Amino acid sequence: MNKTEIYILSGFLGSGKTTLLKQLLQAEKEKGRKTAVMMNELGKVSIDSDAVDTDVPLKELLEGCICCTIQDKLEAQLQELLIMEKPEVIYIESTGAAHPIEVLDGILSPIFADQLHVKGIISVLDGHLWLERNKLSPQIRQLLVEQVKHSDLLLLNKADQLTESQQAQLVFDVQGLNPKVLALLTTFSKVPMEKVRNLSAGKKGANETAHVVQDLNLSTFVYTFKQPVHREDFMSFLHGLPDTIYRMKGYIQFTNSLYPELFQYSYGMPIFLPENMKMPLNLVFIGENIDWHNLKSQLKALESV
Repeated sequence: MNKTEIYILSGFLGSGKTTLLKQLLQAEKEKGRKTAVMMNELGKVSIDSDAVDTDVPLKELLEGCICCTIQDKLEAQLQELLIMEKPEVIYIESTGAAHPIEVLDGILSPIFADQLHVKGIISVLDGHLWLERNKLSPQIRQLLVEQVKHSDLLLLNKADQLTESQQAQLVFDVQGLNPKVLALLTTFSKVPMEKVRNLSAGKKGANETAHVVQDLNLSTFVYTFKQPVHREDFMSFLHGLPDTIYRMKGYIQFTNSLYPELFQYSYGMPIFLPENMKMPLNLVFIGENIDWHNLKSQLKALESV
């Protein structure tokens, strides 16, 4: 089954995300690929939706952030796109206030996570804003840091407004936070399209469901249980997880239960919620520098008990 490619566009307000989106959509149109867009706005009205041509399927997520208040709406609209439009690629433009990990977590619903190929997080950073970040609130400064740390491709935008020494300082700063990111000095968010498409450079075995983009910090993994497992064994598995497993969510069925339970895990805290219907036994992981092959072996061992 061909999976739908997903790109997450991240970056603080006014950094140049919508300008980037316009260019990406034009490139996809020239390539002849069926493309869809999801736009997330904190307010009641979408400001940037006119950037998307009417022939491109568009879903607008208003009055909230993907990462917290409107996750249910996100899942419903993303599933509708996959069923009705069957796009080859979806670009998700997040709000400027969104944390990259939370957005990634928001789109990886256990119901259809195995239909998606997350290509990466493209962040746009306003170079001048970064250099003047000490004038910002601590919360905004930390958000900018998080957007840099978890980028797969980082556009250091509005570089034409900076001196050569400021550009050098900017590159030095971001590479200190994220040494493996591909950081490009840009003007008007112009980026070679091959740099975007090459985010799929990571290789995985034909039978693996892990998605690891080459040299990235974050990676995702989807495991599908074929049978129920013992609750005690699963809890022991959770206790042995590394700290760099940031999120897990999905459906898991225990040997003494008729139906699966909805399972969520965030920074070491597990939550189980009963379900009253059969659900796909997919479990989604988001982590950093994880040996997914070893993790997969541990999960298989749970099923063999």
